Amino acid sequence: MIIKWELEALLSMDGEVYEVGGGLWYKFEVKIVDPSPNRPHGIRYNLTLHDRGNKRILGIDNAHALKRKSRNLGRKRRIEFDHRHDGKNVKAYEYRSAADLLQDFYDLVDKELQIRGIKGK
Repeated sequence: MIIKWELEALLSMDGEVYEVGGGLWYKFEVKIVDPSPNRPHGIRYNLTLHDRGNKRILGIDNAHALKRKSRNLGRKRRIEFDHRHDGKNVKAYEYRSAADLLQDFYDLVDKELQIRGIKGK
């Protein structure tokens, strides 16, 4: 179920960049797209945390397909679009709502700040 105000809040953050301390910053890219089997919720999103050298530390997005090895001769096949990046690891992400997406991302950022001993702004 899409709650209009949640989606509007997320969409309003498109293009925003926020510094969170310790040289870390995050940005949001969010656009309305036609609903499809790959993006049934009708949004394309990319929420990422970066270091001062612009290296992505973590993120949640559906900008591209998550690729997994097929059992068919090692070929890769497209299966998931919603996923999260944690360093070099990529895992499927279950999109539930715009509000949950934001909360999940902020939880990941808070956890990373804690690990690095950085007090957020």
